[in-house]
Amino acid sequence: MANPEESTPLIAYQGEGDGKDSGAEKESKSLPAESGEIGVGVAWTADGLPLGHGSVVGEPVARASWDSSLFACLGRNDEFCSSDLEVCLLGGVAPCMLYASNVERLGSGPGAFGNHCLSYTALYFLGNSLFGWNCLAPWFSYPSRTAIRRKFNLEGSCEALSRSCGCCGSCIEDDDQREQFETACDFATHYFCHTCSICQEGRELRRRLPHPGFNGRPVLVMLPPMEQTMGR
Repeated sequence: MANPEESTPLIAYQGEGDGKDSGAEKESKSLPAESGEIGVGVAWTADGLPLGHGSVVGEPVARASWDSSLFACLGRNDEFCSSDLEVCLLGGVAPCMLYASNVERLGSGPGAFGNHCLSYTALYFLGNSLFGWNCLAPWFSYPSRTAIRRKFNLEGSCEALSRSCGCCGSCIEDDDQREQFETACDFATHYFCHTCSICQEGRELRRRLPHPGFNGRPVLVMLPPMEQTMGR
Protein backbone atom coordinates (compact mmCIF):
# COMPACT_ATOMS: atom_id res chain seq x y z
CA MET A 1 0.00 0.00 0.00
CA ALA A 2 1.37 3.41 -0.95
CA ASN A 3 2.35 5.84 1.72
CA PRO A 4 -0.31 8.62 1.82
CA GLU A 5 2.34 11.20 2.63
CA GLU A 6 4.17 10.53 -0.65
CA SER A 7 1.05 11.29 -2.71
CA THR A 8 0.35 14.62 -0.97
CA PRO A 9 2.08 17.52 -2.71
CA LEU A 10 1.58 19.89 0.25
CA ILE A 11 3.91 17.91 2.49
CA ALA A 12 7.61 18.57 2.03
CA TYR A 13 9.83 15.64 1.18
CA GLN A 14 11.81 14.26 4.10
CA GLY A 15 14.83 12.06 3.58
CA GLU A 16 14.97 8.61 5.11
CA GLY A 17 17.80 6.93 6.95
CA ASP A 18 20.16 9.34 8.63
CA GLY A 19 17.51 12.15 8.94
CA LYS A 20 19.62 14.76 7.15
CA ASP A 21 18.03 17.67 5.34
CA SER A 22 17.38 17.48 1.62
CA GLY A 23 19.29 19.55 -0.93
CA ALA A 24 16.52 22.14 -1.25
CA GLU A 25 16.42 22.64 2.50
CA LYS A 26 20.19 22.93 2.64
CA GLU A 27 20.10 25.68 0.03
CA SER A 28 17.40 27.56 1.91
CA LYS A 29 19.38 27.35 5.14
CA SER A 30 22.61 28.38 3.46
CA LEU A 31 21.13 31.58 2.05
CA PRO A 32 22.72 34.63 3.68
CA ALA A 33 20.66 36.91 5.84
CA GLU A 34 21.52 39.82 3.56
CA SER A 35 19.14 38.57 0.86
CA GLY A 36 16.37 40.57 2.50
CA GLU A 37 13.66 38.01 1.67
CA ILE A 38 13.22 36.30 5.05
CA GLY A 39 12.99 37.78 8.48
CA VAL A 40 13.19 41.45 7.50
CA GLY A 41 10.36 43.63 8.84
CA VAL A 42 8.86 46.71 7.30
CA ALA A 43 8.75 50.09 9.06
CA TRP A 44 6.84 53.19 8.08
CA THR A 45 7.50 56.91 8.24
CA ALA A 46 5.12 59.51 9.64
CA ASP A 47 3.80 60.19 6.14
CA GLY A 48 3.14 56.51 5.45
CA LEU A 49 6.23 55.85 3.35
CA PRO A 50 7.63 52.31 3.61
CA LEU A 51 11.03 51.68 5.11
CA GLY A 52 12.97 48.47 5.14
CA HIS A 53 13.42 47.51 1.48
CA GLY A 54 17.10 46.97 2.14
CA SER A 55 19.03 44.57 4.31
CA VAL A 56 18.50 46.47 7.55
CA VAL A 57 15.17 47.33 9.08
CA GLY A 58 14.66 51.08 8.88
CA GLU A 59 16.88 51.64 5.85
CA PRO A 60 15.19 54.41 3.77
CA VAL A 61 13.89 53.60 0.33
CA ALA A 62 15.33 55.31 -2.72
CA ARG A 63 13.83 58.66 -3.59
CA ALA A 64 11.33 58.64 -6.44
CA SER A 65 11.54 60.96 -9.41
CA TRP A 66 8.90 63.53 -10.31
CA ASP A 67 6.09 62.31 -12.54
CA SER A 68 6.89 64.98 -15.13
CA SER A 69 9.93 67.09 -15.77
CA LEU A 70 10.25 70.75 -14.91
CA PHE A 71 9.84 71.93 -18.50
CA ALA A 72 7.06 69.52 -19.53
CA CYS A 73 4.60 72.38 -19.81
CA LEU A 74 1.82 70.41 -21.51
CA GLY A 75 2.21 67.36 -19.28
CA ARG A 76 1.78 63.88 -20.67
CA ASN A 77 -0.72 62.26 -23.01
CA ASP A 78 -2.57 60.14 -20.44
CA GLU A 79 -5.82 60.26 -18.47
CA PHE A 80 -4.66 63.53 -16.82
CA CYS A 81 -4.11 65.30 -20.15
CA SER A 82 -6.99 67.76 -19.67
CA SER A 83 -5.83 68.47 -16.12
CA ASP A 84 -2.31 69.16 -17.38
CA LEU A 85 -3.67 71.67 -19.89
CA GLU A 86 -5.63 73.38 -17.11
CA VAL A 87 -2.49 73.55 -14.97
CA CYS A 88 -0.53 75.07 -17.86
CA LEU A 89 -3.25 77.65 -18.48
CA LEU A 90 -3.51 78.62 -14.80
CA GLY A 91 0.26 78.83 -14.42
CA GLY A 92 0.57 81.22 -17.36
CA VAL A 93 -2.50 83.38 -16.74
CA ALA A 94 -3.32 83.12 -13.00
CA PRO A 95 -0.36 81.66 -11.08
CA CYS A 96 -1.91 82.83 -7.81
CA MET A 97 -4.84 80.44 -8.27
CA LEU A 98 -2.60 77.51 -9.22
CA TYR A 99 -0.32 78.06 -6.24
CA ALA A 100 -3.29 78.35 -3.86
CA SER A 101 -4.81 75.18 -5.34
CA ASN A 102 -1.55 73.31 -4.78
CA VAL A 103 -1.43 74.41 -1.15
CA GLU A 104 -5.08 73.42 -0.70
CA ARG A 105 -4.41 69.92 -2.03
CA LEU A 106 -1.58 69.53 0.46
CA GLY A 107 -4.17 69.79 3.22
CA SER A 108 -3.21 73.03 4.95
CA GLY A 109 -6.60 73.44 6.61
CA PRO A 110 -9.71 75.52 5.89
CA GLY A 111 -9.18 78.91 4.32
CA ALA A 112 -5.82 77.92 2.83
CA PHE A 113 -6.85 78.75 -0.73
CA GLY A 114 -8.03 82.30 0.04
CA ASN A 115 -5.18 83.18 2.39
CA HIS A 116 -2.42 81.97 0.07
CA CYS A 117 -4.08 83.35 -3.05
CA LEU A 118 -4.43 86.86 -1.60
CA SER A 119 -0.89 86.86 -0.16
CA TYR A 120 0.57 85.65 -3.45
CA THR A 121 -1.40 88.23 -5.44
CA ALA A 122 -0.20 91.08 -3.22
CA LEU A 123 3.45 90.04 -3.60
CA TYR A 124 2.97 89.49 -7.32
CA PHE A 125 1.73 93.02 -7.96
CA LEU A 126 4.24 94.53 -5.53
CA GLY A 127 7.16 92.86 -7.28
CA ASN A 128 5.93 93.84 -10.74
CA SER A 129 5.31 97.44 -9.72
CA LEU A 130 8.63 97.95 -7.92
CA PHE A 131 11.04 95.78 -9.90
CA GLY A 132 9.20 95.07 -13.13
CA TRP A 133 8.93 91.30 -12.67
CA ASN A 134 7.59 88.70 -10.26
CA CYS A 135 10.55 88.51 -7.88
CA LEU A 136 8.81 88.60 -4.48
CA ALA A 137 6.20 85.85 -4.77
CA PRO A 138 8.79 83.02 -5.10
CA TRP A 139 10.10 83.88 -1.63
CA PHE A 140 6.61 83.12 -0.34
CA SER A 141 5.76 80.09 -2.50
CA TYR A 142 8.91 77.95 -2.49
CA PRO A 143 8.09 76.09 0.81
CA SER A 144 5.29 74.31 -1.05
CA ARG A 145 7.86 72.57 -3.26
CA THR A 146 9.80 71.45 -0.20
CA ALA A 147 6.58 70.11 1.38
CA ILE A 148 5.69 68.13 -1.76
CA ARG A 149 9.19 66.70 -2.01
CA ARG A 150 9.16 65.56 1.61
CA LYS A 151 5.60 64.22 1.54
CA PHE A 152 6.14 61.91 -1.44
CA ASN A 153 9.87 61.25 -0.91
CA LEU A 154 10.83 62.86 -4.23
CA GLU A 155 14.37 63.59 -5.23
CA GLY A 156 15.47 67.21 -5.22
CA SER A 157 17.34 69.13 -7.85
CA CYS A 158 20.70 68.64 -6.13
CA GLU A 159 20.20 64.90 -5.85
CA ALA A 160 19.14 64.60 -9.49
CA LEU A 161 22.17 66.66 -10.57
CA SER A 162 24.47 64.54 -8.43
CA ARG A 163 23.00 61.34 -9.87
CA SER A 164 23.41 62.54 -13.46
CA CYS A 165 26.87 64.13 -13.36
CA GLY A 166 28.16 63.64 -9.80
CA CYS A 167 29.04 67.30 -9.32
CA CYS A 168 27.30 67.83 -5.96
CA GLY A 169 28.06 64.55 -4.20
CA SER A 170 31.37 65.68 -2.71
CA CYS A 171 29.78 68.77 -1.15
CA ILE A 172 27.21 66.82 0.89
CA GLU A 173 28.38 65.08 4.04
CA ASP A 174 25.21 64.05 5.91
CA ASP A 175 21.42 64.07 5.61
CA ASP A 176 21.01 67.43 7.35
CA GLN A 177 23.38 69.14 4.96
CA ARG A 178 21.69 67.39 2.04
CA GLU A 179 18.31 68.73 3.14
CA GLN A 180 19.73 72.26 3.40
CA PHE A 181 21.06 71.98 -0.15
CA GLU A 182 17.73 70.66 -1.39
CA THR A 183 15.80 73.49 0.29
CA ALA A 184 18.13 76.01 -1.33
CA CYS A 185 17.57 74.31 -4.69
CA ASP A 186 13.80 74.48 -4.14
CA PHE A 187 14.10 78.23 -3.66
CA ALA A 188 16.33 78.63 -6.71
CA THR A 189 13.89 76.61 -8.84
CA HIS A 190 10.98 78.80 -7.75
CA TYR A 191 12.95 81.99 -8.19
CA PHE A 192 14.41 81.39 -11.66
CA CYS A 193 11.76 79.02 -13.12
CA HIS A 194 8.75 80.06 -11.11
CA THR A 195 5.94 79.32 -13.56
CA CYS A 196 7.42 75.97 -14.58
CA SER A 197 7.95 74.94 -10.97
CA ILE A 198 4.40 75.59 -9.79
CA CYS A 199 3.06 73.85 -12.91
CA GLN A 200 5.21 70.80 -12.18
CA GLU A 201 3.96 70.78 -8.59
CA GLY A 202 0.35 71.09 -9.78
CA ARG A 203 0.72 68.11 -12.14
CA GLU A 204 2.33 66.03 -9.40
CA LEU A 205 -0.35 66.79 -6.83
CA ARG A 206 -3.26 66.16 -9.20
CA ARG A 207 -1.91 62.70 -9.96
CA ARG A 208 -1.31 61.80 -6.34
CA LEU A 209 -3.99 63.54 -4.26
CA PRO A 210 -7.71 64.14 -4.86
CA HIS A 211 -9.04 67.62 -4.34
CA PRO A 212 -10.16 68.06 -0.71
CA GLY A 213 -13.50 69.43 -1.93
CA PHE A 214 -14.44 65.96 -3.16
CA ASN A 215 -13.74 64.24 0.17
CA GLY A 216 -16.48 63.85 2.71
CA ARG A 217 -19.16 65.26 0.44
CA PRO A 218 -22.60 63.93 1.52
CA VAL A 219 -24.42 61.81 -1.02
CA LEU A 220 -28.20 61.87 -1.11
CA VAL A 221 -29.62 58.51 -2.11
CA MET A 222 -33.17 58.55 -3.46
CA LEU A 223 -35.09 55.32 -2.99
CA PRO A 224 -38.17 54.64 -5.11
CA PRO A 225 -41.44 54.36 -3.18
CA MET A 226 -42.67 50.92 -2.29
CA GLU A 227 -45.41 49.36 -4.31
CA GLN A 228 -48.75 50.31 -2.86
CA THR A 229 -52.03 48.44 -3.07
CA MET A 230 -55.53 49.60 -2.37
CA GLY A 231 -57.35 47.79 0.42
CA ARG A 232 -61.04 47.36 0.90
